[in-house]
Amino acid sequence: MTFPTERPATWFVTGTSRGLGLELVKQLLDRGDDVAATTRSTERLLAALAGADTTRLLPLTVDLRDEAAVAQAVERTTERFGHLDVVVNNAGYGFLAAVEETTARDVRDMLDVQVVGVWNVLRATLPVLRSQRGGHVVNVSSVLGLTSVPGWGLYCAGKFALEGLTEALAGEVAEFGVEVTIVEPGYFRTDFLTTDSLALPDSTTAAYPAIREMTENHLELQGSQLGDPVRGARLMIERVVNGQGPLRQLLGSDAHAYATAKVQALQANLDAAAPTASASDFPA
Repeated sequence: MTFPTERPATWFVTGTSRGLGLELVKQLLDRGDDVAATTRSTERLLAALAGADTTRLLPLTVDLRDEAAVAQAVERTTERFGHLDVVVNNAGYGFLAAVEETTARDVRDMLDVQVVGVWNVLRATLPVLRSQRGGHVVNVSSVLGLTSVPGWGLYCAGKFALEGLTEALAGEVAEFGVEVTIVEPGYFRTDFLTTDSLALPDSTTAAYPAIREMTENHLELQGSQLGDPVRGARLMIERVVNGQGPLRQLLGSDAHAYATAKVQALQANLDAAAPTASASDFPA
């Protein structure tokens, strides 16, 4: 993709009323780009943007689980701005509990947002990007889309699925000039670890005291996370504007450390499994 320089770029961004999504919208508007910003509450988004120039903003209240509503939002975007250059799938939330403590509703809600919602956005936007033979898809995952830790099983399930579909997507759309990036943040100093964004189970069991302790530690971490959302959003924009980068964009030294440890553990596992891996093959 060649990022447009002769006109403002048009971005379609989900999950914009707080956190990295909100900071991304602020910086895109400051750049003079056009932004279609989806959220569950346009009132909250506009309140958070008080004082900013919003003449190039199209705020959209969209339930990402509703395929028809997503398609309508994309259509409104192209009607308003005449273009669609960058799609950022950012909507999501955390969930901290033991696997045993998650309900069927918890699982459905998480996967509806992290996976089904992304798929709805992709189905609506890819025909536009493909037909114009250019564009950029940014799927915001997490370092917990690469590695998993106790207590984050449901969140990781959604992010692992997002990473899998994004890897496949990158190979499918490359021939159309569409770039794809997976963003993998560590802990950022947003409200992700507040009870507004971090969901907890309705009921717990005394069998997992370590996860209760982890939950308390995470809630207490709020406000002291390593990641700066201003710098993070700036790096995301630079990656898109500059183009031709690696598939994965790790944000945060903590994310890089987690990912490095996962690679080392996986390599050790592969090395240990190598002597017996061929034992299940048909004889030559």
